[in-house]
Amino acid sequence: MSIEFDISNQYLRSNRKKGFISFISGVSMVGLILGVMTLVTVLSVMNGFHKELRERVLSAISHSYISEHGGALSHWQDLQTSINQHPKVLSTSPYIEQYALLSTANGAQGISVRGIIPKWEKQTSALLDKIKTGSSELSKSDILIGSGLSAQLGAQVGDKITLLTPKLSSNIMGIQPRFKRFTVTGIFDAGINEYDNNLAFIALGQAQKLYSMKGQVSGIRLKVDNLFQAKKITQEVVSSLGVDKYYGIDWTRQKANFMKALELEKQMIGVILSLIVAVAAFNIVSMMVMVVTDKTADIAILRTLGMTPKRIVKIFFYQGLTIGIIGITVGIILGVLLSLNIEVIISGIETILGFEFFPKEVFYINRFPSEIHLNDIVKVALGAFILVLLASIYPAKRAGKVTIAKVLNHE
Repeated sequence: MSIEFDISNQYLRSNRKKGFISFISGVSMVGLILGVMTLVTVLSVMNGFHKELRERVLSAISHSYISEHGGALSHWQDLQTSINQHPKVLSTSPYIEQYALLSTANGAQGISVRGIIPKWEKQTSALLDKIKTGSSELSKSDILIGSGLSAQLGAQVGDKITLLTPKLSSNIMGIQPRFKRFTVTGIFDAGINEYDNNLAFIALGQAQKLYSMKGQVSGIRLKVDNLFQAKKITQEVVSSLGVDKYYGIDWTRQKANFMKALELEKQMIGVILSLIVAVAAFNIVSMMVMVVTDKTADIAILRTLGMTPKRIVKIFFYQGLTIGIIGITVGIILGVLLSLNIEVIISGIETILGFEFFPKEVFYINRFPSEIHLNDIVKVALGAFILVLLASIYPAKRAGKVTIAKVLNHE
């Protein structure tokens, strides 16, 4: 180890005996620790939120879907067989997606109704696994509704409910919208108000009759083996069909604005919190300037003993760097520990204060999920290290410019 590094460590230890300088050094290090810890924790929580939201949204919309330009899919059974031959497609499910009006004695609500085949739908979506009460089975007159829709209409399992479609039919009573009475057999809870309040499932055959789509479907939903390659796989599937009348939409396009908003939110929070780290890092400048001022006599003595200005610069540069590295390391460790235990900590705070930070009836997620990404930690550590590096340069150079004659005359 070099003598410059040894002297810088001695100065760090000796500063602890100097009241005010020791206090400033401690504040600088604590500020850096808190900034790094906060940034690591918040980024991890944001990752957890993104993962939770992505999974909940995808449970309702699937990884991607294939449909036909200008209309519904005909001969969808053959098309489904062809799609299933792709090695990266795990499962498929035909569906019909249309609008309707659900009506009960307690009121009416406009919804999106989805016609499905339950055994196939379960293979492409986790939504039917989230049945709160009742069953996910669908016969000719069965309907599954969301928990929010159930509360709005006052409909429970076993209740009768009327579904009216925009399609018109002529009979002896004149022209009127098509409707059918269904029995509520299950209530699902997706955890997202958009689906819990506005989505209902009926059997595919019933949807074909109600919407005059005999032998047709709106599209075929896909579940692929790699969520983040859904776009590429969907394009490959469409190309393999060999005709231009089909098109595919993956989840990143279905929810493009939603996903961009999430990513932008994380970036903006990261930038804002990085300012805390920057302020903490540049506090090292003022602290090191005070240390240099305090050590001018020592610097003069070292110079008279033959130490060059360049080596003096190294002493104080190493000192600032050591404080920064300790602060960054401790901050990352505390940030990781806090991220791993954030739900328990927040739960305890909510219990003490007696209120919820994220009420379930208002927010998509009512807890603090956390997911630590190694690349985030590396970025935080590298960014903080660069700031500390820059903050240590000026005081160190100032130490190298101390004039021996002035200091000795003053002494």
